[in-house]
Amino acid sequence: MTIPRHFADEPTALPGWRFSVAPMMDWTDRHCRAFHRALSGRARLYTEMVTTGAVIHGDRDRLLGLSPVEHPVAVQLGGSKPTDLAEAARIAEGFGYDEINLNVGCPSDRVQEGRFGACLMREPGLVGECVAAMKAAVRVPVTVKCRIGVDDQDPEAALDALAGAVVAAGVDGLVVHARKAWLQGLSPKENRDVPPLDYDRAARLKRARPSLPLAVNGGLKTLAEVQARLGEVDGAMVGRAAYMEPALLLGVDPLLFGVPAPAADPFAALEAFEPYVAGVLQSGERLHAVTRHMLGLFNGRPGSRAFRRHLSTHGMRAEADLDTLRTAVGLVSRDRGDARVAA
Repeated sequence: MTIPRHFADEPTALPGWRFSVAPMMDWTDRHCRAFHRALSGRARLYTEMVTTGAVIHGDRDRLLGLSPVEHPVAVQLGGSKPTDLAEAARIAEGFGYDEINLNVGCPSDRVQEGRFGACLMREPGLVGECVAAMKAAVRVPVTVKCRIGVDDQDPEAALDALAGAVVAAGVDGLVVHARKAWLQGLSPKENRDVPPLDYDRAARLKRARPSLPLAVNGGLKTLAEVQARLGEVDGAMVGRAAYMEPALLLGVDPLLFGVPAPAADPFAALEAFEPYVAGVLQSGERLHAVTRHMLGLFNGRPGSRAFRRHLSTHGMRAEADLDTLRTAVGLVSRDRGDARVAA
């Protein structure tokens, strides 16, 4: 992969690794990623997790299609068979993704039944084989997103074993969700909040392996919290906060990369995003396919509730168009700056 010149001063060979938006099922689809790119030119974006079976046998254009505006963008794969992961990685690389990421952190029942996700924390040797197979199949970076352990595992031993296996296989980076996953007794939703965060565990791994590009994930809600973590590791990955409060992303480029944001404020960002929305409508998709991802954009401003209500009702209709979006935006006050951008 050719690294754009303006990324040359980053701490790793992964553009945007300093800040990324986490892969989130049902949320980070292609329209969400294009919208997020209108707010940050530098953040690294991730797809929803896609399984190897779906990539190999399913509708690849629907699963893997992306817009050129999304770069740098990574695809997250779910699987545990090295040969299947290698084939899926080759296919994804062909679609133009800048990184292949292996999911070793999702705790849902579905992934456990398929022997992938967080349960792979118990099989670091297999994860290493998977990484080696993907590395042999593609030229773009291959990374892993994991937990610090599962169930009654000791996080010190579990994370060290996983890191050792993937480093030996040539991994290009590791994203550590700094919580255990409890595969028995907690739901996937509870696994996002209940297990305590242990950022220090990720920091200890970085100190032990200084040459391993390492990003931390889990519980980060503001850019101030991100900046605090960047004193210990190479990157930070933000999930729900970036989705529910997307205006946060307007602060990423100036605060974390030292360059101007793509737009001066959320209003300017949506205006610049209109051609993309028009293209989606022209393709036959409904407005809601895009606007469902932007409902939190004006949180904290007078009129934000009216904005959400208008898009949640009128935006669902078959005849909804750009004027529907413009009307919703017109309900929001422009008189007040959004303090969340710099929070």
